[in-house]
Amino acid sequence: MARRGRGLGIAALVLVLLGSALAIGDFVRVREAYGASTVAGGGSMTPTYEQGDRVFWKRVDGDGVRRGDVVMFSAPESYGVHGLLMKRVIGVGGDRVACCARVGSQERVTVNGKPVEEPYVFGGDADGVHRPYDVTVPRGRLFLLGDHRANSQDSRFHLDEQDGTVSVDAVRGRVTDDRTAPALLLGFLLVGCVLVLIGVGLGIGAWAVRRRGAVRVPPAPWPVRPV
Repeated sequence: MARRGRGLGIAALVLVLLGSALAIGDFVRVREAYGASTVAGGGSMTPTYEQGDRVFWKRVDGDGVRRGDVVMFSAPESYGVHGLLMKRVIGVGGDRVACCARVGSQERVTVNGKPVEEPYVFGGDADGVHRPYDVTVPRGRLFLLGDHRANSQDSRFHLDEQDGTVSVDAVRGRVTDDRTAPALLLGFLLVGCVLVLIGVGLGIGAWAVRRRGAVRVPPAPWPVRPV
């Protein structure tokens, strides 16, 4: 009985240690690799993301973002907001971004002289506020616009500050619709927690077995001396 209790105790310890390592490790990896935010800003990214939507973003270096990416960034010195903001990258360092060129019946933003296809803009309106601009994005900076051009405070309204651009260092992450990686990491986190719970259960069982064994063993009799 004691041997059985000892075996359960060892199994419990192994499972608790293994589960804790798995859970803590995956929790740290999720926190380091991804973030989650609630869309704010009065609907500036409509129709792609509506106000109040919960979005996931992958932590990336600002140098790794590309035109068309939706990024989370922080630029309180320009936007007066200390939290994270969401905008779309239109131009990167060295690009010439201008508004707007007429293509058929539509206005189009141009990047390096070429009209940009933007199926994501609200109502197909790539201009929005009829504020013409023609800027060359400095190296190490980004030109950002909202998808709802008539309802977005973005690079167009800060042209007197580095042509409305923000530093790549302001970027915290790139919004992703792919949930595979975070789902797998969270799955391993859940498995780790389950292993810990099983280990705790085995530990309780081992304690009960040892206690029951101790109760059943009668005390050794006192030696009887002959009279």
